[in-house]
Amino acid sequence: MSNSKKLTYSLSTFLFFLFVLSCTDHDIFEPEPETLSSEIFISGLRYPIGLAADDMENLWVTEAGSGKGNDGSVSMITPSGVKTTFVTGLQSLMREGSIEGIAHLAYREGQLYFLHGSNGILYTADVSSFKSGDAPVQLADIDSVDIGSYVESLGLTDPINSNTYDFTFGPDDHMYIIDAGSNAIIKRDKVTGALSLFAKLPNVAADVEAVPTGIVYDGSKFLVSTLTGFPFTPGNAKIFQVNTSGVVDVYKSKFTTLTGITLSANQKPIVIQHGVFGAMGFAAKSGKVLNEDGKVLLDSLTRPTDIIRGNGRIYYLLSYQDGTISKLTY
Repeated sequence: MSNSKKLTYSLSTFLFFLFVLSCTDHDIFEPEPETLSSEIFISGLRYPIGLAADDMENLWVTEAGSGKGNDGSVSMITPSGVKTTFVTGLQSLMREGSIEGIAHLAYREGQLYFLHGSNGILYTADVSSFKSGDAPVQLADIDSVDIGSYVESLGLTDPINSNTYDFTFGPDDHMYIIDAGSNAIIKRDKVTGALSLFAKLPNVAADVEAVPTGIVYDGSKFLVSTLTGFPFTPGNAKIFQVNTSGVVDVYKSKFTTLTGITLSANQKPIVIQHGVFGAMGFAAKSGKVLNEDGKVLLDSLTRPTDIIRGNGRIYYLLSYQDGTISKLTY
């Protein structure tokens, strides 16, 4: 073989190796789930709303409580399924037949952030030294910021409404909070804490509000799931995309009552359908997990409220009505 052929062969092999390595680093060879299998990981939760994972593979969950007082809570669950209450004493409300109050949460570099949607409060707690079996911390000792008053001051809805429900971090590490009451995304500056209106979501149909329920950042844009307003008509829910300048477009449509969104290994949205609403409320076992094209990955669920991706081919799913976290695999 000539030296030139050897050089060409070596260069081609080297470039191919770099290509494979690059693809592996970015997980583009990871198959998308076609179906999901489910097993109960933990039960006995009281109307759970939000779910997050830390860097030790612990899960953190918000529970709305009884709807009769201040028993909303945040708990940590170890990989072996041991639950420890981190904080309780959060207001729990009964509204239109559902127990509400505390909303979603996220873990980031030793800090746990969680929202109380009904009161419009963002809490930030240092959980870096918290471990299984520790006594709960006092709610009064956790830093809190009023987000709801700012949202209400914008007057985005008539009547004025606010429900600070979920959030994510953008490419600049600022926090982006979705408000399910005002159908808006609020930006919170990472340095100053200053709040500003980042985007307003349009109605999903004539006189039907979007009601955003989940937000993720896929590396180039935000993706937002929507519940839609009453009467929760099947097919009205959408996934919106919002660019880094706050411009809103429809990403995918023809969904029903979406209550959460996460990203696959390939940065594709996976969403959950809360259920099909009828004369008797949400029909039994009408919740689903779906991909961005509406393909059903898991069926016959009871009012799911959140989904996150764990390590590898694992997802975790919350059931509001059953009070469970399920481990999903494919």
